[in-house]
Amino acid sequence: MNSIVLAVVGVAMMILGYLLYSKFVARRIYKLQDSFVTPAHELGDGVDYVPTNKYVLWGHHFTSVAGAAPIVGPAIAVIWGWVPAFLWVTLGTVFFAGVHDLGALWASNRHQGKSIGSLSGKYIGHRGRNLFLVVIFLVLLMVNAAFAVVISNLLVGTPTSVIPTWGAIVVALLIGQAVYRYRWNLAVVSVVGVVALYALILLGDRFPVVLPETVLGLPANAFWIVVLFVYAGIASVLPVWMLLQPRDYINGLQLFIALGILYGAVLISAPTVVAPAFNESVPAGTPSIVPLLFVTIACGAISGFHGIVASGTSSKQLDKETDARFVGYFGAVGEGLLALGAIIATTAGFRTIADWEAVYSAFGQGGVAAFVQGGASVVNSGLGIPPSLSATILATMAVLFAATTMDTGIRLQRFVVQEAGHIMGVTIGKVVATLIVLAVAMGLTFSAGADGSGGMLIWPLFGTSNQLLAGLTLSMIAVILLRKGRPVLPVLVPLVFLLVMSVYALIVQLGQFWAAENWFLLVLDVIILIAAVWVIFESAIAMSQARKNPPELDEEPLPSTAGRDRSL
Repeated sequence: MNSIVLAVVGVAMMILGYLLYSKFVARRIYKLQDSFVTPAHELGDGVDYVPTNKYVLWGHHFTSVAGAAPIVGPAIAVIWGWVPAFLWVTLGTVFFAGVHDLGALWASNRHQGKSIGSLSGKYIGHRGRNLFLVVIFLVLLMVNAAFAVVISNLLVGTPTSVIPTWGAIVVALLIGQAVYRYRWNLAVVSVVGVVALYALILLGDRFPVVLPETVLGLPANAFWIVVLFVYAGIASVLPVWMLLQPRDYINGLQLFIALGILYGAVLISAPTVVAPAFNESVPAGTPSIVPLLFVTIACGAISGFHGIVASGTSSKQLDKETDARFVGYFGAVGEGLLALGAIIATTAGFRTIADWEAVYSAFGQGGVAAFVQGGASVVNSGLGIPPSLSATILATMAVLFAATTMDTGIRLQRFVVQEAGHIMGVTIGKVVATLIVLAVAMGLTFSAGADGSGGMLIWPLFGTSNQLLAGLTLSMIAVILLRKGRPVLPVLVPLVFLLVMSVYALIVQLGQFWAAENWFLLVLDVIILIAAVWVIFESAIAMSQARKNPPELDEEPLPSTAGRDRSL
């Protein structure tokens, strides 16, 4: 199989999904209204609620949701063959992820920017809300701890990515000032910012930063982990326009260019896919493709984390409700393109099937390293970019994706802590809430030793928990649609599929943890499973009641939407 076929067919399916299916969903299901006054205008505070240009907001949303997971998941899942991974990524993006992400953004926007967890209290009851918040907190904890480990390992393993990774923060701060304080032209700022980022990549490739084995008494990777958490904590309390938005926006442009380089190299070199279409000789110990494929590839097909971002930060920055289609659905398409690129890099980036099998010798192998290795080979053969620089570009792309997700993840987990405090009648300030989040995340990360390996301790449950969260978010959206008397089938199909697969996967993993005598993950799995079944039960009751009650009237747009400043 020529990789060009995968690239052209996959990209065409996703673009057509955005042009056709997303328009149908936006108009007929969610009925987006340009006249609806968004929370960014109604509750604007210059910190979290900030009306934002849709392209800038898309950059924030896309890079926040597209962390390392859309690379790691597909790069592992191709062990079952490239056909199942390809079909799940393309069809999942068009019919599952886009509907989910746009729906979460719309639902939050219609409820003053409240998170999906908060909305669950209104639509499925307080018990369901509390359990929903538990699942959200655990997913965010997994993301923040694991991504800190992934980023630190990349910084140590690819020292040429250190300068562009940290230099991007300085570029973002300057862009934030240029756009919001001095009102410079966005196009000019964008070009200058991208040029600056790629200059940093060239500089990093020329001057790699290699830390000594220990820094301040910590191993090199542990030192990077501490620095990452300190940075993410500071970033989470700054106004979104100052760092989070511009960092995500300029990273989004740079990352899309990097994807363009990868796809361009595929079109020029036309590498052959050496991996099997369906792998009938999987290594011993590889779990069954069903249901594990659908939870191994989460981000890139559909991910519950997207709903947290959409309802946690992105909904608070919508300038117009109709922007939600571009930000939410096209954000999912962007991540699908990244996942597709990961599939191509890890199946066509090797010379022979023997080389591929050497990497995929056991389930769980591959991941970011296989993506960087395979992708660098494709870029080198297609565009003639030296292998070292090719690896630097792709490693920097992976680091920046993961880092922007971690930035947003810490902020979102802070919101969950503050919300939990509100439920208990305690007011928790954002600084105190952030310190609580950092303490828990760093405690988990270093719980197994100074090397930070504890950050991956509960990661085996991420895929199932994340997909479960996506199903629960879709159930919330379905309840809202039913109460409004709207068509619900485009939401119900992915809802049922995800809940079945995620609960099935949790049960399968129970057996695996029991056999491995991993009692910690076994207990955590049981807790998540109980919470899931409970919330599903509450959601089913809410949907049944919604069908019986008269449809609610749509919210009337607030008067006088004229004169809103849309220049940001």
